[in-house]
Amino acid sequence: MARDSAIYVCQSCGAVHGKWSGQCNACNQWNTIVEESRTTPPGAIKPVSASRSRGLTFETLDSDTPEPPRIVTGVAEFDRVCGGGVVPGSALLLSGDPGVGKSTLLLDVAGRAALRGVRVAYISGEEAIEQIRARARRMGLEKAPVQLASATALRDILGTLKREKFDIVIVDSIQTLWSDVHEAGPGSVTQVRACAGELVRMAKAGGPAVVLVGHVTKDGQVAGPRVVEHMVDAVMTFEGERGYPFRILRAGKNRFGATDEIGVFEMGDAGLTEVANPSALFLGEGKDRAPGAAVFAGIEGSRPVLVEMQALVAPSAYGTPRRAVIGWDTGRLAMVMAVLEARCGVGFGQQDVYLNVAGGLRINEPAADLAAAAALISSVTDTPLPQGCIVFGEISLSGEVRAVGRAEARLREASKLGFDKALAPPLTVKGGGVSVTSVNRLTEAVERISQNRY
Repeated sequence: MARDSAIYVCQSCGAVHGKWSGQCNACNQWNTIVEESRTTPPGAIKPVSASRSRGLTFETLDSDTPEPPRIVTGVAEFDRVCGGGVVPGSALLLSGDPGVGKSTLLLDVAGRAALRGVRVAYISGEEAIEQIRARARRMGLEKAPVQLASATALRDILGTLKREKFDIVIVDSIQTLWSDVHEAGPGSVTQVRACAGELVRMAKAGGPAVVLVGHVTKDGQVAGPRVVEHMVDAVMTFEGERGYPFRILRAGKNRFGATDEIGVFEMGDAGLTEVANPSALFLGEGKDRAPGAAVFAGIEGSRPVLVEMQALVAPSAYGTPRRAVIGWDTGRLAMVMAVLEARCGVGFGQQDVYLNVAGGLRINEPAADLAAAAALISSVTDTPLPQGCIVFGEISLSGEVRAVGRAEARLREASKLGFDKALAPPLTVKGGGVSVTSVNRLTEAVERISQNRY
């Protein structure tokens, strides 16, 4: 006969403990261990018998199976991040900070897809139906034939989805669902794992494409067990800095498309608006470029993006100079400053250094090294870079400027926006109307920027 026993599960990392304690030994978080009940069989674990197995049927890699079809939702930026549209029977996980606009984005996707004839169900466990309708009226989607429901019981949701056929099902959010099979409360590791597993299993068994909304922790990670991110086919994050209207939809994992693909939106009074040309949005409309500003030609997923990197080097008013970075890696800035000081003689010992990526975009690729260095040199020498100049290239610890990938796409995007000069490592591709000034070492870049020679 089975007996009930208590286990203690960390709600941050999912580690199981034999007794309660104030701190989790696995993730070192405080006050995250919660008691949960489970039913365990007495005695030792029984081995799995293979006598009644059905066996496996193996196949070769060569196949004539066509590419999976796509459901085009009508939101081009969302379809781009998904890889061209939503794949039927797939599972997607969307996460983001509170208030960033996850529900607004998915309601926009649901409404536009429904207007195209896609059968969409929107199930919310956080909002009432009237709240969703009010948001749809503000977005102009009140006539879209989206099927709305407010529910949190997993058994009722699965039963309804088996009876009624949908193409896309949106669940907002996975942390609000609960299964009566488990005694843990909604939002716990056990409930999140169980509810996500059942919904993904339903999608894989020929059901609709499922889009799950996930909460995030204070560190920006998806709340709940990491196994949820492994179960789904795509993990997307919706990012946005407070004070900026821009929102970035980024794919960190995608089994049916490219990773690190981004979609750009602008938040307004009527909801989200797609941004077809993010480069023009992030660059602004300034006529003259001030000292300390450099335009970086970056690559986000499959799309080239031009963004302005701003640097300010000022005398420190205190004993310890300050280093502040927004939109870039702090360690990367420290490395570039060290190379400038050791290889080029540009010192920052008693000066405050501030670096900002305009528009709220976060840059992750090493190709931004030369642009950051150019902005720092421009601020130190009080020499502005030419208005029509872009900068890109990776800097090594020896002071060498190294080549980066997809240089032709970067130059093509710059030419399209009216840029005619580029400061970059030696290239093997044509500039496409952009005059490229090649620099092999960082010392050459310092000389050209300080002497205004391009």
